[in-house]
Amino acid sequence: MGLKGFVEGGIASIVAGCSTHPLDLIKVRMQLQGETHVPNPAIQTLRPAFAFNNPSAAAAAAQTAIHAPPPPPPAPRIGPISVGIKIVRTEGVAALFSGVSATVLRQTLYSTTRMGLYDIMKQKWSDPSSGNMPLVRKIAAGLIAGGIGAAVGNPADVAMVRMQADGRLPPAQRRNYKSVVDAITRMAKQEGITSLWRGSSLTVNRAMIVTASQLASYDQIKETILDHGLMKDGLGTHVTASFAAGFVASVASNPVDVIKTRVMNMKVEPGAAPPYSGALDCAMKTVRAEGPMALYKGFIPTISRQGPFTIVLFVTLEQVRKVLKDF
Repeated sequence: MGLKGFVEGGIASIVAGCSTHPLDLIKVRMQLQGETHVPNPAIQTLRPAFAFNNPSAAAAAAQTAIHAPPPPPPAPRIGPISVGIKIVRTEGVAALFSGVSATVLRQTLYSTTRMGLYDIMKQKWSDPSSGNMPLVRKIAAGLIAGGIGAAVGNPADVAMVRMQADGRLPPAQRRNYKSVVDAITRMAKQEGITSLWRGSSLTVNRAMIVTASQLASYDQIKETILDHGLMKDGLGTHVTASFAAGFVASVASNPVDVIKTRVMNMKVEPGAAPPYSGALDCAMKTVRAEGPMALYKGFIPTISRQGPFTIVLFVTLEQVRKVLKDF
């Protein structure tokens, strides 16, 4: 019975991940909008060490700073439809599926693990008489299953983010990974094996939040609908419960998702300090530079992706369970 839950969850997750991959790619591109690591040249010109020792140099530096041209205005932020159109025009239709091999591997590792573990805990922690599990236990099961699944699937997650974000870079700076295997191999060789777990704390935190909110809310909403006789157990109930679960998961996870995307995508030059020293540093720099609502950047494509993903996930899961019920 334990293995069956992993198989059912894995099949449903791969189907859902592949079918909503273009929406996930657009979400990643939007989350990276406005990100910059270029220091302010006017500020960099004034150096206190020289200012005290050489007044003429300080004056010259100040004069240069005063007459320096103002920094260019930030590029306007565009919506998900415009981002999608721009990707198709500049990179081709196939670019919407950039990193899909990493998505398949990620769903195989991450989602299969979390769905299977959640199913095992659900069987063990459910009330034998009613077959239902209290909400607190659902949340706890989701947190545990999501954390373990994320730790297993982090290398594929890093590869997926980089492959999805590659097209927004200038041609000379693109990584041009051929596949998820090529991405993981090159990261391990060029940046060290630890780079495969870059942002893993964020991935684990996000996965715990997503799994707890998504799976727990789906089960809870579905049980509420059936217990109150609002709908019968069928496609309508599954779609309603899964869309509500997707919305809850999107609201809860989007801030962590933005930070995770930026930390995973950052380019660390040899001998240079990384753009972000960690998750907290990334969050602080993002809020200071772009405001608090930057943590909800890409929310529209997130809910646009999370809603369909969750619907496809649970509808497929229910159908797979029917097919495999005799096994």
